[in-house]
Amino acid sequence: MTRRQWALASLSALWCGTDLFFANRSGSVAAQAVVARLVVKADWWFTTPAVLIQPLTGLWLAQLAGWPLSTPWLASALALYVLAGACWLPVVWLQVRMAKTAAACCAHDQAPLPEGYWRDAKRWEVLGYPAFTAMVLVFGLMVFKPPLWA
Repeated sequence: MTRRQWALASLSALWCGTDLFFANRSGSVAAQAVVARLVVKADWWFTTPAVLIQPLTGLWLAQLAGWPLSTPWLASALALYVLAGACWLPVVWLQVRMAKTAAACCAHDQAPLPEGYWRDAKRWEVLGYPAFTAMVLVFGLMVFKPPLWA
């Protein structure tokens, strides 16, 4: 994956997250149902392959470059990647639940969404901040390769 493709994939993931963030603030159950469904699809189509491919290709490239995994910037990037993944796994489950809840409410003309949806939305948002921050830091570490504690 080229830097341009990686940047576009990252922006797509960011936009998907912000779409649901703003749809949740719209007050429109129909908008929330559609956006939540599309965010789940985007996560499966874009994020899941990246979660699987990025560490494999990254480890392969590190080996080709001769960088040991104990290299400070690389070890930090891997730890942050694990943190992002630990946040992302429950986010997927929350997104699926939110999409199902919103779709059911939309199909039955039920508004507003139940408290369970908003509890899941709050958890989704709280987990999204550290995951996003971790991935921004991973990107910075991989691009700039700072010496850190070395």
